[in-house]
Amino acid sequence: MDQLRTDDPKSADFTLSEDPVGLFAAWMKEAEASEPEDANAMALATAGSDGLPDVRMVLLKDFDARGFVFYTNTQSTKGEELAQNPQAALVLHWKSLRRQVRARGPITPVTAAEADAYFQSRRRESRLGAIASQQSRPLADRATLMSAVAELSERYGDGPIPRPEHWTGFRIAPVSVEFWQNGDFRLHDRVRFTRTGAGWSRARLYP
Repeated sequence: MDQLRTDDPKSADFTLSEDPVGLFAAWMKEAEASEPEDANAMALATAGSDGLPDVRMVLLKDFDARGFVFYTNTQSTKGEELAQNPQAALVLHWKSLRRQVRARGPITPVTAAEADAYFQSRRRESRLGAIASQQSRPLADRATLMSAVAELSERYGDGPIPRPEHWTGFRIAPVSVEFWQNGDFRLHDRVRFTRTGAGWSRARLYP
């Protein structure tokens, strides 16, 4: 992930920060040091043309001033919903730190170069799985999936494994980002940043 300027929210009131990107970087750095597994796990909410919300856990793979990036099969349920309604919301919850971050905004695909670079950074088995899986489609049994992976492994051998066209990344460009920190007696601290042109406005919220 990109190296960004960080504040230490433990040494100051994070609700006074004027930089949501730097604050997120600081919180993510602490989460990576304290969470036992998958500090970058986030709930991703989408909705299709019917407006019915859908949510699942995915992994945040990059973030910077442009937004939050995740990868998926575009033929999956989430991929189809994003094609119908290209906007989404996310939540990262770090139980060890008693914190969460929410964001929402429009979705845009990452560039082909970005998707290729990330796909090639994955373990070989994960690349084969991404090709073999007809994500969200009915599957007769696990043996069928594993047979497809084995066939692909034999086909590609030790050679390069190309990224399938239907597998790529998406970037959520947030119009709002909210930081939440647990407080005693449910008197939590909350601050919401809202996009205003090229900058951000900040508002502290009641818990």
